[in-house]
Amino acid sequence: MIKLKARKQGNLWFERLMAITATVNLGLVFFDLSYVPWRDYYFRRVPQITEIYDPIKGIEAHRDTKRYLDTVTALEAQISQTGLKSPQAKTQLAEISRLSIEMIDSNPFAGANKSGTLEKIKNKMREHVGQESAKLAFDTFWSSEYLSKQGWLKEIEFFNQQIRPGIAANYYRKIGENGEFVDDFWLIDLPFVLIFAIELLGRTLHIKSKNRYLSWMEAILWRWYDLFLLIPLWRWLRTIPVLIRLDQANLIDLHLVRKQIHQAIVANFAEEITEIVVVRVINQMQGSIQRGELVKLLLQPEKERTYIDINNINEIEAITGLLVKTIVDQVLPKIQPEVNAILRHNINSAFGQVPVYRNLLMLPGVGETQTQLSDQLANQITTNLYAVLVNAIKDPVAAKLSSQLLEKFTTVLGSEIQQKHVVSELQSLLNDFLEEVKINYVQRLSQEDIDQIIEQTRQMRSQAAVKTVLDKNSLPGIREK
Repeated sequence: MIKLKARKQGNLWFERLMAITATVNLGLVFFDLSYVPWRDYYFRRVPQITEIYDPIKGIEAHRDTKRYLDTVTALEAQISQTGLKSPQAKTQLAEISRLSIEMIDSNPFAGANKSGTLEKIKNKMREHVGQESAKLAFDTFWSSEYLSKQGWLKEIEFFNQQIRPGIAANYYRKIGENGEFVDDFWLIDLPFVLIFAIELLGRTLHIKSKNRYLSWMEAILWRWYDLFLLIPLWRWLRTIPVLIRLDQANLIDLHLVRKQIHQAIVANFAEEITEIVVVRVINQMQGSIQRGELVKLLLQPEKERTYIDINNINEIEAITGLLVKTIVDQVLPKIQPEVNAILRHNINSAFGQVPVYRNLLMLPGVGETQTQLSDQLANQITTNLYAVLVNAIKDPVAAKLSSQLLEKFTTVLGSEIQQKHVVSELQSLLNDFLEEVKINYVQRLSQEDIDQIIEQTRQMRSQAAVKTVLDKNSLPGIREK
């Protein structure tokens, strides 16, 4: 017992370790998927991340925008040494003005899908300088006259705070020989994939050893959700095995989620399944009717049927005999007073239709005598009829004659129906009847409150489980220790 408990505890810790490992891998996957869209945020807030992760995604500074910013930095150094009016400073201002116009024309931001950033830069520069043309705004800004008038320190501070970050965030992403962007995330993902592959192999061997009847493919599919951890494409699907593993390791509780998912799946498919099953059964019955199989089954003599009999019993005759026996033994004795009343009423009505008898009723005592006579006749008729039926059932000869009568009746009825060409009309009526059933009742089945049915099913299972536990606890010799 102690060893078993220790083994279960060890398995739980292993499950938790693997669940945490899968969670870390999933976190890296989501970081990788979000890195390019969020790179501007990382670049401005945590630049150390971009320094480390840019090479993995094949990202490097764009040559044109980097040269532009390097030229601005050199201009700042030159002005700090020789001043804004020096020939060297004016030469660099002219170069930056030229690079600005070239940047607007060539749009080096398009390769990184950041053309919107260039538009923001142009709008800020237009608004700051007060020019409608972006090229004219940049040309005015990088002139010694404008910078002297507005103040070099104030203007370069505006550039460094409002313009430089957008230009600096631009990048160039390398393209591999396959025509796709360079992405070396697989180097980070590979150790995790190897761990999950080894784990899946071990679990498959364990499952195969415990269930020898399973094939290797079936043993692998026993843990089908773990396959998502090995697929290098659509890595976001690893959310499925991660959630399952966290639930199995008791790190999160997904009982309510599983319950809702199961209920949603059942509710979505129950209506269609109900319609499909019922309609399929009705269609099969309609097909049998149209092919004449049902009529042949009912009317064709037993010896001529190509029908598989599993018990050597004529079920129709057996059902008829059982119904007759039930009616005679159980039903008729209980309804005899009602039958007597009907017979008594009919006898009185018959006497009342005789003119002579109506005149006799005027004599004293005749009415009471007639009532007694009606009661006796009714009781005698029902008693004799019941006795005849009972004797017919219990008497072997009468039973044989009744069986022959039923067989003859079936044969003659089938023959007469076929002679009267009623089969086609009967088949048509039955087919139309089943079609009406599909239209009027199958839709009601599909519109049934599926959620209510699922809840009732769950309650029945719970009650059955409780009953099982109570029955087990009530067995002699079973005690809780």
